[in-house]
Amino acid sequence: MRNAVSQIPRLRSASERRQVLRTAIRQLERADVYLAAVVHMEITDWEAGRSLRRIRGDVEQLRRHLSGLRIDS
Repeated sequence: MRNAVSQIPRLRSASERRQVLRTAIRQLERADVYLAAVVHMEITDWEAGRSLRRIRGDVEQLRRHLSGLRIDS
């Protein structure tokens, strides 16, 4: 996997592209778990809460986008 990640994107095979996308999706899922943990810390700052919700939404949107690319590959 490390080799597939470090290669120039246009040199990756279709299988390597799917593997890289799968890895990226897993990392985004992990990021969302960490963000959810921060949300549940009940930080009372309104601006921080709003930012966390926005970041979680962005992470989810990116995960869905990458999932679509993996299916299309």
